[in-house]
Amino acid sequence: MAKKFSELRSRMSPEARARAKTKTGKILANMALSELREARRLTQEQLAERFHVGQPAIAKIEKRADMYVSTLRGIVHAMGGELEIRAVFPDGPVKITQFGDIGTEAGQ
Repeated sequence: MAKKFSELRSRMSPEARARAKTKTGKILANMALSELREARRLTQEQLAERFHVGQPAIAKIEKRADMYVSTLRGIVHAMGGELEIRAVFPDGPVKITQFGDIGTEAGQ
């Protein structure tokens, strides 16, 4: 018989729960676009409707290794978020702001 995750978690030591929380945070901080969509509990069809394109366009976008910043911003916005671009240096991150006024490629 399957056990509830909450029951299993309650049996874990505080150290094991902390390690699991840290690992979960790392996984959630680094996702492919399709994984992000799934984590937001959206289907390709739902995202396509919000982005004003067809579902095949979303499938194609999710497979791309390279795309316009405006397209990525539009997809993230359609998921309910905002896109930030930053450069990370040894002395700290810098938010790059020059892309602030670019419209979306589709679904404006």
